[in-house]
Amino acid sequence: MKYCRFLLDGEVRYGAVEEREGEFWISDLVPAPEEDLASQLAAARRDATDLLVSEYSAGQFEPVRLSDAFLLAPVMPSKIICVGRNYRDHAKELGNEVPTEPLLFFKPPSSLLAPGGVVRMPAASSRVDFEGELALVIGRRTSRFAAGGDWRGVIRGYTLANDVTARDLQKKEGQWTRGKGWDTFCPVGPFVTDEVDLAAGLALETRVNGELRQHGSTADFIFSIPELLAYITAAITLEPGDLVLTGTPAGVGPLAAGDRVDVSAAGLGVLSNTFQPE
Repeated sequence: MKYCRFLLDGEVRYGAVEEREGEFWISDLVPAPEEDLASQLAAARRDATDLLVSEYSAGQFEPVRLSDAFLLAPVMPSKIICVGRNYRDHAKELGNEVPTEPLLFFKPPSSLLAPGGVVRMPAASSRVDFEGELALVIGRRTSRFAAGGDWRGVIRGYTLANDVTARDLQKKEGQWTRGKGWDTFCPVGPFVTDEVDLAAGLALETRVNGELRQHGSTADFIFSIPELLAYITAAITLEPGDLVLTGTPAGVGPLAAGDRVDVSAAGLGVLSNTFQPE
């Protein structure tokens, strides 16, 4: 299962994504996930007025290349929970101790940005960094998850994210809400998929203007996905559609106006965004 969220004739739709000869395509329309009530209501209205006749049946949608679609962030989370310093080398490169338990922080949903969108670099910061990450999309309401439980049953799928950070503000203010939470500071996408095998570790790469800056593997997590889910849900109930950013590998660094950042992983496509002053 792969799906994206995009604009079609000015309306928000969800599409099934498949790979054809090395390219990703939106092959058909699919129903909105349970957390997107607005899209569900819009579909019901179209049905009620007979403007939609079996829209999800074969032949009613003309497939389109993912790169040609007007993509939106593929998630509508009630909250975005992030894990700091979950790779040893990243903790060390910033002069921090390796944590003995997961280090959590929030990014607000208002920080979400679509693939291809422009990250606005705030005038209040003199250093804005990239941080490519694997993100988990929660599939069912989960509280007090047991680390030995079926963690795959909790996760709807995976996507890519960029935990954009105003590094100077993060260091100055002690807590990270403002440094991590500016509008546009959480690019996500291009789609969600459950067709990812993490057993041997998933390689994650980040490029800036085509130059490789980060190359890491989820095999190097300090805290595994089940450990993260158990730690988070001991305190915070996760809802369908919620987003968990799992940490970034070593190689983070500052960006300049006009830079393009590409975060990629096998089976997850490429999340591309540009950076400009606000």
